[in-house]
Amino acid sequence: MADESLDDAWGEALEEQAADDGAGDADVAGGDADVAGDDWASALGDDGGGAQAASFEDLEDGTVSAAGSQNLDFLLDIPLEVKVELGRTHMIINNLLQLTQGSVVELEKAAADTVEIYVNNKLLGKGEVIVVNDRFGVRITEIISQADRVKSIA
Repeated sequence: MADESLDDAWGEALEEQAADDGAGDADVAGGDADVAGDDWASALGDDGGGAQAASFEDLEDGTVSAAGSQNLDFLLDIPLEVKVELGRTHMIINNLLQLTQGSVVELEKAAADTVEIYVNNKLLGKGEVIVVNDRFGVRITEIISQADRVKSIA
């Protein structure tokens, strides 16, 4: 049902555009135009003479409208998962099954090493562990460059 209303909305938009362009009688109202191959150009009222260049308005110099600010405010409320990785280790199943309360698991990192900070499982930077009011925290010491972040996504 939602697909039908979406098709209707697209159909109406295409009809309005065709009317504005004087493009003829293309039947696209329900999104059901059954046209294949080169017939698209004739169905849309194009004589096949080539593509037209798109025209865009110039962007304003660094000004943000009130609507743009509202859009950014909407994004600021999106929750993200932040994880700090203290270290890792590898164990065989036998050693894992022998762990009990009070057992110590030795990590591959030294106590003074930096920890990695991940946001939504993507490396954001590095930091050092601190204690504030009997709670652990992380002081960010390095944010990875944008180029490195892009590389980690791929």
